[in-house]
Amino acid sequence: MEFRHLGKSGLIISEIAYGNWITHGSQVEEDTATACVRAALDAGITTFDTADVYAQGKAEEVLGRALKGERRDGLEIFSKVYWPMGEGKNDKGLSRKHILRGVEDSLRRLGTDYLDLYQAHRFDYTTPLEETMRAFEDLVRQGKALYIGVSEWRAEEIERALKIADEMGFDRIVSSQPQYNMLWRVIESEVVPVCEREGIGQVVWSPIAGGVLTGKYKPGREAPAGSRADDPRSRHFIADKAEDQALLERVQQLEPLAAEAGLSMPQLAVAWVLQNPNVSAAIIGASRPEQVRDNVQAAGVKLDAGLLARVDEILGDSVQRDPALTKSPDNIRDL
Repeated sequence: MEFRHLGKSGLIISEIAYGNWITHGSQVEEDTATACVRAALDAGITTFDTADVYAQGKAEEVLGRALKGERRDGLEIFSKVYWPMGEGKNDKGLSRKHILRGVEDSLRRLGTDYLDLYQAHRFDYTTPLEETMRAFEDLVRQGKALYIGVSEWRAEEIERALKIADEMGFDRIVSSQPQYNMLWRVIESEVVPVCEREGIGQVVWSPIAGGVLTGKYKPGREAPAGSRADDPRSRHFIADKAEDQALLERVQQLEPLAAEAGLSMPQLAVAWVLQNPNVSAAIIGASRPEQVRDNVQAAGVKLDAGLLARVDEILGDSVQRDPALTKSPDNIRDL
């Protein structure tokens, strides 16, 4: 495993992190989830990402049990707050009330007394940003969160938060957690330049595009049994890509590039993400331990410029680059 600083902070994390969105507490049984976590630990992964909303708290509970007994100082545990966690009017968003309640619930479920990184899971247009930033600052001062980050925030939203932090003497955001992969590059034109300038690192999710970049979805064929596109609980997340025949044909053309580099298709996808110098870590997920063992071999891989150019040529206009596609719900209260 290779390690990188989280942005320009002093926190060092594994460049491949393990995440449990969709899988833990819902898609796979707990013994399999635990086996995946053990495989991650055995491979040298020290950074684990989750969120309160994943399986409505069950994912945090499963991860907490799987990590029980590990030396806490040797791990970096991340979680997030924003999405609805109950029926109450204050059980969602980035109000002070929901953040302070949310962190206590996440700490309890994870079985820890602090989070290494606590992230705003989306931008909340219904709560004053000053209120949100002050609540996060209080958590840092209390030692319940060591660092603060955001997920799926636009460049101008990140800049507003930094301005408030500087004016009010608060700790600054150190990380951004966007979707990023060969097909989804919407952060490159605006978010990445701001973050590079301000010392914020990207901890990216979906480096293999929900499995599409593994090459397992073949043009003209049904989705493989047991795959994410075959599972009714997760199918809607990738149906648009898994049913795009032109895209699937282009993805198949990446296989010779992966073979040339001595990589599997998932390894090529994860390694591609890690070539971006603003990326601090790529989050992998797994429903089987062997997927973890395969993905982690992308750590430390260097891809030459010629191969990267050929990836761009093959994928062509299948790549999404519009920064406007990064957005949060207009009103969390309506959710």
